[in-house]
Amino acid sequence: MIFVGVDWAEAHHDVCVLDDDGAVLGRRRVTDGVAGVAELHGLVADHADERGSVAVGIELDRGLLVGALVAVGYEVYAVNPLASARYRDRHAVSGAKSDRGDAKMLADLVRTDRHNHRRIAADSDLAEAIKVLARGHQSAIWSRQRHLNSLRSALREYYPAALAAFGTDLASGDAVSVLGIAPTPELGRQLSLSRIAAALRGGGRQRNIEARAGVIQATLRSEQLAAPGRLSDAYGVVARSAVAVIASLTREIAALEEALGEGFDEHPDAKIVRSLPGLGTVLGARVLGEFGDDRTRFANAKCRKNFAGSAPITKSSGLSLVVLARHARPRRLADALDQWAFCSLTQSPGARRYYDRLRARNKTHRQALRQVANRWVGILHTCLDRNQPYDEQRAWGHLTAA
Repeated sequence: MIFVGVDWAEAHHDVCVLDDDGAVLGRRRVTDGVAGVAELHGLVADHADERGSVAVGIELDRGLLVGALVAVGYEVYAVNPLASARYRDRHAVSGAKSDRGDAKMLADLVRTDRHNHRRIAADSDLAEAIKVLARGHQSAIWSRQRHLNSLRSALREYYPAALAAFGTDLASGDAVSVLGIAPTPELGRQLSLSRIAAALRGGGRQRNIEARAGVIQATLRSEQLAAPGRLSDAYGVVARSAVAVIASLTREIAALEEALGEGFDEHPDAKIVRSLPGLGTVLGARVLGEFGDDRTRFANAKCRKNFAGSAPITKSSGLSLVVLARHARPRRLADALDQWAFCSLTQSPGARRYYDRLRARNKTHRQALRQVANRWVGILHTCLDRNQPYDEQRAWGHLTAA
C-alpha cells in the first residue's frame, strides 16, 4: 500500500505520498483541473502497482476532485477537519501549520488510523442528484425565512397594521400581494376594497375574497402608532424589496420541490422510504439523499445512527457515567430526522406510545423526540437492509406486548 494526503484548496492542491513505513516517496503541488489531476495520478502511478493499493486522505467528501479520485479505484477517506486538527496536535505542539505539512499529516493519518475513519461511499448518481436538489430546496427555504424575519422586524418598526392584518404568515399570497402594492402605512390606508380584492386574486386566493379584503382594509385603516414620514418611506422601499425577494424565492422553492419529487420517484428505494410514517416526498428525499444508497456504507443500524448523530454518547470515568446528546452531527440530516420524528407522532401509533412512555419517565419533549428519531433510523436501516416496506406491527409490536 501507498498512502496519499491531499490538502485541497480552490486553485491548487498539495500532495504527499508515503510508503508503509511513513517514508516520503514524493511531494508536489498540483493545479486544480484536468492537468492537475493527471499530474496527481502520475505521481501515484510512479509508486503504486495497483490502484486498489492506494489510500487517500482528504478533508472533503464531494466535488470533482474527490470524484476523480474515487473513479480510478483509490480508497478515499474523507477526514473531518476537526479530526485532522486533533491528529496534527498529536505529533506537534508548536502550533505550526502549512499546506505541505497538512498533506503529509493526512497521508500519515490514513496510513495508521484509516480503520477509524469512514471510506467515501459509492452512492449512485441518482442519490447524489437527490441530495443536491434536497439541499438546494432546504437552503432556499432557510433563505426565505431569513428574509421573512427581516421583513417582520422592519414592519414592527413602522407598519404594525400590516402585522395585525397578516400575522406571522408573511410568505402567504395574501401578504405578498398586498404588501407589494402598499408597502407603507399611508399607501395601505388608501387601498380600496376592489384593489385589495384584485391583489388577493393575483396572489392566488380563490375563496372568501370579498370578506378577506374587508378585514384587511379595516385593519390597515385602524389607528396605530406611526413613524415619521421620511423614515416610513425608507422602510417602505426596503419592505418592497424584501417582498419581491420572498415572492421570487417562493416560486423557486416550488420549482425545486417539483424537480426533487421527480428525482425521488425514480429512485428504487423511494417506495420503502415513503412507506415509513412521517416521510413524504420532501422529507423522504432529504433522508435518502443524506444517508445515500450504498448498502455497504453502514455495517449495521448502530453505524447508521452514529452517522446521523441520533445515537447518544456516553462519558464514563471512574464512578461517573453520563449519557449526552450528540452535538457534532450532520445539520441537514438532523433537521430532517427531527421533523420526521415529530410528524410520525400523529401517523404511527407505535411511535406515539413510545413517545408517551418516554414523557412519562420525565423526559423532556426534545429528549423524547431525539429517542423517537433514533428508533426510526434503526427501523429505516432494517427496512432498507431487508428490502422490505415498513410494517407497524413488526416495528413497534414489542411495545404493545410490554
